[in-house]
Amino acid sequence: MNKFLKVGAAIALGLTLTACSSNGSDSDADSKKIVVGATTSPHAIILEEAKKQLADGGYELEIKEFSDYPNINPATSDGSLDANYFQHQPYLDSYNADSGYAEGDDGYLISAGSIHYEPMGVYSKEIEEINLDNLKEGDQVVVPNDATNEARALFLLQDLGLITLKEDATVDKATKADIKDNPKNLEIVEVAADQIPTRIEDAPVIVVNGNYALDADITEYQRAIEDANSDAAKLYANIIAVKKSNADNEAVKKLVEVLKSDHIKEFIAEEFGDTVQAAK
Repeated sequence: MNKFLKVGAAIALGLTLTACSSNGSDSDADSKKIVVGATTSPHAIILEEAKKQLADGGYELEIKEFSDYPNINPATSDGSLDANYFQHQPYLDSYNADSGYAEGDDGYLISAGSIHYEPMGVYSKEIEEINLDNLKEGDQVVVPNDATNEARALFLLQDLGLITLKEDATVDKATKADIKDNPKNLEIVEVAADQIPTRIEDAPVIVVNGNYALDADITEYQRAIEDANSDAAKLYANIIAVKKSNADNEAVKKLVEVLKSDHIKEFIAEEFGDTVQAAK
């Protein structure tokens, strides 16, 4: 009887040790896997390139592409995603505020690093050089209708000498009401950013973010872009966003390291030209 008890105990102990060993291995594998939500262009394209470098370091990157970007942050807050890559800091700040998250809440998201910048660009099929001389009285200029991107568009128009903004206008809040001088009485038309590229067929000038220009394949009509050293370039750099509890995750840190590497910077330059630029 004692003999059978000893055999049973040994088997039970062996199963326990095997289970512990298996769980440890699974845990190690999980810690080297990261699930990132992203929009297709340029974010998922950049992540696909980073995936190769991460694999060389033993990390597995799973990319989940979203066409409906408002759902990406909630999926990160609830833990469905480990991180996301599609937005700039002002958008993230708005999400946290609108969702009622305060710093310290589990769903509160933070930036783990700035990766690239999509310059606001001026596009036109009709006009090759954008200046007052080449625009007619009352010409339409289409700009984004959301607060942050409209402000960027207006500052770019000011840089080109088409309008002058009030002295207290800021690059994150300026609107049409902040236009002080408009010599050609240009008609500033506000449209949802993702709808602007189609207006290149009927409006002399459109102003839109680089990612939308890429998606619509209109980059050949780019006539001007934001200065890479401008305040907007720093403020609107696209980031990797994570829950604060994930900020020190080794896979997250490795992802950011790879995305900020010289290899990825060179890839961005070769793949997208000046429509997408690596963050400084």
